[in-house]
Amino acid sequence: MSVAIENFVKAIYKNENHDVNDTKPGNIAGKLGISNAAATDMAKKLASKGLLNYEKYQALQLTEAGEKMALNIVRKHRLWEALLHKMFNMSLHEIHREAELLEHETSDFLAEKISEYLGHPKFDPHGDPIPNAKGEITTTDTSISLLNAEEGQTYIISRLLSEDKEFFEFCAENGIKYGNQLTVVKQFLNSKMTQISINNNNIVLNQDFTQIIYVNETN
Repeated sequence: MSVAIENFVKAIYKNENHDVNDTKPGNIAGKLGISNAAATDMAKKLASKGLLNYEKYQALQLTEAGEKMALNIVRKHRLWEALLHKMFNMSLHEIHREAELLEHETSDFLAEKISEYLGHPKFDPHGDPIPNAKGEITTTDTSISLLNAEEGQTYIISRLLSEDKEFFEFCAENGIKYGNQLTVVKQFLNSKMTQISINNNNIVLNQDFTQIIYVNETN
């Protein structure tokens, strides 16, 4: 399959599972930086290949075959992120950027070799689950967004759900990292801001950040 097709099905999968936008062709077009007409044409093409269901003006839905393809691409992407982070200590933005290129050039054989080398990790450095070789996500997500976390509670950062360079730079500067611990000091409900304590520092975050930082309660 072409890079364009792989990126299209992956964008639908990510919007279905993580994004605030639905999977209508216009939203997929915006995600990929293509025209609405190009997205509609691609949707019709992939529908004819049995990779998705297309109805005019409706959200796109991946078929079982389409979801399997998307998960295979996601697996390779996240394995590369884990490998690059481990070997070169690259930033979260850098590993994402490079994995976007490498995922399309990676055979299933090489993906499995990378997974074996890393000890078959279940999460990448962003906290995103890594599908196994069968295209299955075997972990259960019990995390909540920082926006919905409770005052006075201590949490473990479980996921940084973004692709934005400035967001990752801010996180790196302030110790907001997968696996690190933080305490919610106060939720400012009217202004939708959250004060957290992390690494002995108090930081106030707005909703743009708190809705993409996910946490789990400490045991």
